[in-house]
Amino acid sequence: MSTAIDQSGLSQDEIDRFQTDGFLLVEDFFTHEELDRFGALVDEAVRYRTADDHRELSDKSLYEQTFVQCMRLWEDHPSISPFTFHPKLGAASAALLQTDCVRLWHDQALYKEAGGRKTDAHLDYPFWPVDKPDLVSVWIPFDDVEPGGGMMSYVQGSHTMGITQFVDIGDLRGGKSVDLLQTPEVADRALIPVRAPKGSAIFHHACTIHAADANDASNVRRVFTMVYMADGCRRSRDDVYFALDRDGIKTGDLIVGPGHPIAWPRPKDDLPSPPSEMGPKTGFGFSDSDEA
Repeated sequence: MSTAIDQSGLSQDEIDRFQTDGFLLVEDFFTHEELDRFGALVDEAVRYRTADDHRELSDKSLYEQTFVQCMRLWEDHPSISPFTFHPKLGAASAALLQTDCVRLWHDQALYKEAGGRKTDAHLDYPFWPVDKPDLVSVWIPFDDVEPGGGMMSYVQGSHTMGITQFVDIGDLRGGKSVDLLQTPEVADRALIPVRAPKGSAIFHHACTIHAADANDASNVRRVFTMVYMADGCRRSRDDVYFALDRDGIKTGDLIVGPGHPIAWPRPKDDLPSPPSEMGPKTGFGFSDSDEA
């Protein structure tokens, strides 16, 4: 663990706050030069993935109005791999999960268009067929994110409440909408809005309830996220899930394989080879779409 903490740049106080709050803003995690370089590469990958979509925002589904979602970009855009497998991110995730090794669950661009709707309050874990919630997401904006521009908010301490409620963001599956923020067990918890200046990274636990503002700004909210998983997790359900199905991971099996490589620790400048079969061009991958 000391190695993970040392390489992450996190303090013990920050790790303790994450354990209590379920989320952690770390300012100046990246230099602006790093983000400009990676941001240009992700922009290019998103343009490639969405080149055939010429619809206006109003013509899209509610889910698609929430954000443009392009998953597993490292698999078909190798130039993004140094970002997805950034050793400082992997070490930070291992330190926050209190584990010695983390695997990649997935990366994804979440670009909220100008006029894009809010992201409904939800937690990530119910989307994922994993036997324990030992996963952490990191949310990385390429520009300053302010109120009204798709800014994130988190329900403080919600990761310790045992909530497993699935929220159908934007009616993705045609399910009944649930407002987690109005449920009795959540309503009295603090919802913390988090301004995210360029260079920052926000980490949150897989069971932390979070939401995002609508984007009332004139520019696209450009964000890249990675989800890292403690090594040793197993598949928990049989529901269709592209990356697990592709790698032949059955219910009860350890989640290992080309689509879920070790992210940390890795030898310096060693990057995993992408799977030979690529996933859906956009969306998540239950069948062709997923989560928030």
